[in-house]
Amino acid sequence: MDLVYIRDLRIETVIGIFGWEREVRQTVSLDLEMAADIRAAAASDRIEDALDYKAVAKRIIAHVQESRCQLVERLAEEVARIVTEEFGVPWVRLRLSKPGALRGAADVGLVIERGSRP
Repeated sequence: MDLVYIRDLRIETVIGIFGWEREVRQTVSLDLEMAADIRAAAASDRIEDALDYKAVAKRIIAHVQESRCQLVERLAEEVARIVTEEFGVPWVRLRLSKPGALRGAADVGLVIERGSRP
């Protein structure tokens, strides 16, 4: 299995359960690993044959910026669904964190895997 990845994609959004969190934008950080067979793109050297990570990132950025989720769990599920359904990715591992959300910790968050490993 080949992996295309995006590391530390930082996006500002409204997220959280507390009143003050509903009034400010906070940064979330995403790491994605996406299953993709890169052989066709390697042979043709054409973006049309590749998983276009720029297009994936732009779509995720647009969605996350507009979202108003309370929980990181919901936001993670939404992002994973976009990647698998809209980009035809059979398997994705997503790490989503809220830097600075917990005093004394660099960040908190979760890691999910969706789909089937090819």
